[in-house]
Amino acid sequence: MKIGVIGAAGYTGGELIRLLLHHPEVELVSAVSESQSGKKIDSIHTDLKGETDLFFDLRLDEEVDLFFLCKGHGQSTKHLALNPHDLDKKIIDLSTDFRPRNNELKFVYGLPELNKTEIQLANHIANPGCFATSIQLALLPLAAKALINDEIHIHAITGSTGAGQKPRTTTHFSWRNNNLSIYKLFEHQHLSEITESLKQAQAGFDKHINFVPMRGDFPRGILSSIYMQCELDQNEVMDIYTDYYQAHPFVHVTDEEINLKEVVNTNKCFLQIRKLAGKLHVTSVIDNLLKGASGQAVQNMNLMNAWDEKAGLRLKPAAF
Repeated sequence: MKIGVIGAAGYTGGELIRLLLHHPEVELVSAVSESQSGKKIDSIHTDLKGETDLFFDLRLDEEVDLFFLCKGHGQSTKHLALNPHDLDKKIIDLSTDFRPRNNELKFVYGLPELNKTEIQLANHIANPGCFATSIQLALLPLAAKALINDEIHIHAITGSTGAGQKPRTTTHFSWRNNNLSIYKLFEHQHLSEITESLKQAQAGFDKHINFVPMRGDFPRGILSSIYMQCELDQNEVMDIYTDYYQAHPFVHVTDEEINLKEVVNTNKCFLQIRKLAGKLHVTSVIDNLLKGASGQAVQNMNLMNAWDEKAGLRLKPAAF
């Protein structure tokens, strides 16, 4: 299958190129970047020297069968309005534009652990947000059993790559290094898609979600710390989570300590389950650029085309 990436010079675009160049079922034929058009891909993504001779394009190659949209939020809608013929191709969008379930173009919300069957039948996918992925994976097994009966408390910290490649006041190395800060307290944009998914899994879900997002002083990864009241014991909760994720190859459940480094550079999510003093605590760790973005997008591509779900995603973590 011939594949294209629009917005290929950014962090998520670069991650997609790295994955697609080694995917057994695809050929990357078009990497679009208005700002870098005409330059060699490895002049921007310098780690790809010796991996590809492709140049950045100004426009998408007409031969492309499926493409990934990695433009900024609000830009995907504009692109498809200006290029309506692109809707004839398979699309995986990594922006927020089509994540609401009532979106005008009927994109399917691409969280495989929630909507695998719908993804397999879809031509257009809205890839979930990174915080949203980590948090939803920590909560969906409970919601599927209608067991979220109290407000939810979340502290989650993300690496600097989650803010994108364009330098901003809060993303410069000199500010972010050796620094932690809270932002968008209780009003992060991913709350809406988290709430929609929990309502989909648990009819009548109406509990408050207290979300404290934090900027980390490391490049990549997300650690989410989540707790709520729960009457079940440790073994009962472990059984619920293990059963829910039995058919989902990238999510692994444990009662042992987990660390962010164990999932960085992979498409995995690790969940640690602990029951203490009447409360259930779930720790969720993912790589924000992979399971939180480009890796999940490739996972969705695999499902859309009836390929092995793990194709191109058997990645080794950088443990040290």
